[in-house]
Amino acid sequence: MHALIDTIRIRVHARDSISEAGILAQLRHQPEVDLAGPDTQETVALAVLDQADDEAVQWLRSLHRADGVPVVLVIGQLDPRTLVPVVESGVCGVLRRAEATPERLVRAVRAAAEGNGDLPQELVRHLLDHVSQLGQYLLRPRGLSFAGLTARERDVLQLVADGLSTREVANQLSYSERTIKTIIQDLTTRLHMRNRTQAVAYAVRNGWI
Repeated sequence: MHALIDTIRIRVHARDSISEAGILAQLRHQPEVDLAGPDTQETVALAVLDQADDEAVQWLRSLHRADGVPVVLVIGQLDPRTLVPVVESGVCGVLRRAEATPERLVRAVRAAAEGNGDLPQELVRHLLDHVSQLGQYLLRPRGLSFAGLTARERDVLQLVADGLSTREVANQLSYSERTIKTIIQDLTTRLHMRNRTQAVAYAVRNGWI
């Protein structure tokens, strides 16, 4: 007796009928996948493209925003430079068309359904390089980080976390007490926290300090 397999309801979206038919043929007999009907909601959207130009990225974004579903992209050619807008559009999995076997399609779809990503290793490396360059050339010169905190805000939170009073923090950083109070008040408001203790706990939990 075989164990029951949790099926994932998908809908295939393609810019041409031939591409759609090809992917459907790959998936039609996969027991892990259920093809969504016209009146049912899919769990994952499976998009098929030849290449990711600006118009295609807008199309991907509309697929994701329509129902908030994760998108897996099967693509013929993908320039690594277009990976960032593709990911920003809601795509969490990318497969090159030549690699889109039934098994790989199912694996990518299941990863998306479980809230995970599935990207080729060289594309992950490119994405990480892009993030590093963004921090180095755009955020850091402005005193910002990916946490959305300035260096001064991080210093204040770190000292508050160490148990220093407002006056002690001011003396340590050579600011007025009023400036420190303003920084803390701005932080608690922006982070939607009630007080400095909650703000510190939130920052620690997220690895900001």
